[in-house]
Amino acid sequence: MTSITLSAPVNLRDLGGIAVDGGSLRTGLVIRTDDLSLVTASVAGELYEKGLRSIIDLRSVEEAQVTGRGPLGELPVAYHHVPLMGSIGEAMDGDTPALTHETMGRMYVGLVENAASQLVTALNVIAYSPGTTAFHCAAGRDRTGVLAAVLLLALGADDQEIVADYALTGPNMPAIQERTQSVIGPIMLKLGFDLEQLNRGSELEKDGMEHSMQMLIATLRETYGDPLTPLRVAGLSPDTVAQLRRRALDPAA
Repeated sequence: MTSITLSAPVNLRDLGGIAVDGGSLRTGLVIRTDDLSLVTASVAGELYEKGLRSIIDLRSVEEAQVTGRGPLGELPVAYHHVPLMGSIGEAMDGDTPALTHETMGRMYVGLVENAASQLVTALNVIAYSPGTTAFHCAAGRDRTGVLAAVLLLALGADDQEIVADYALTGPNMPAIQERTQSVIGPIMLKLGFDLEQLNRGSELEKDGMEHSMQMLIATLRETYGDPLTPLRVAGLSPDTVAQLRRRALDPAA
């Protein structure tokens, strides 16, 4: 059985302060983070005291089964499991995948197109849940980055703001890999991939991380005009977008 070490997140940030339509996204509406199931009881308590009331878990069923909800499951925090992919193996491109900024960008486009209904569900949770909502995957970079991007697009943020937020994860990658190794490593091994070997051959810690998010937004705009078209087709309503924008600017909404 895998030994799970609980620790503080290393890639957590409130999206407050990002420029959106009508002003700046307020602090305390939404935070993005790496795996919340691995936090200590102390960190869980601190997050609750600061207003955390809902969690959107974007991990696959297999990932979630390894760690469960962790200490936050002991607190009155709503939990929404909204997996954006059936298996993390879906992110692997072939038998000998290369983890590049371009392959990640292609994967992000696939997530928006193929998991549009799940992303709509997540946006509705953020729009209508009281208090602060946190969303996470394992690293808080890829699946979390895609949800952050569509949220910020719905709020009217500029593309540059979205890319800048995504790129903040770059310096955290070594700490993220260390924190998630005990969970992701065995899962990847079962799928036939050696995570340490993949990381050694990866360019994801190198400069240019922003390219993945730039590629996502550019591809969506080139393909659909409105980058949120896949989500609108999947049920993202004008009412939900309006509620998101109200809550982004007004803590009483």
